[in-house]
Amino acid sequence: QVQLVESGGGLVQAGGSLRLSCAASGRTISSYVMGWFRQAPGKEREFVAAISWNGYSTYYADAVKGRFTISRDNAKNTVYLQMNSLKPEDTAVYYCAAGTRAAPTPSNYYYWGQGTQVTVSS
Repeated sequence: QVQLVESGGGLVQAGGSLRLSCAASGRTISSYVMGWFRQAPGKEREFVAAISWNGYSTYYADAVKGRFTISRDNAKNTVYLQMNSLKPEDTAVYYCAAGTRAAPTPSNYYYWGQGTQVTVSS
């Protein structure tokens, strides 16, 4: 079992930045693809970014490409999401997830965190 805990969310003005962290425990995440998803009120959970087990490959949703950066530190069992140039439409609960495929669909991820709220004011 892998337990995931997100942190770093908060309230920020449009154009600002936040860095989310996802700390894993229970077992190492070094063999897992790690992903970030988000869910806004009344909307389905959507893919944000994913990173391969070794960090060599990254994948982004078109809506965040060029603004968000996913990274990982397997020695610290932690994954990060650096979010720059934030927009009000980025407001959502952000979830960290672990899986075996870098796919944009939630069903490909087996372990999920509880989420952290990100609110971007205009």
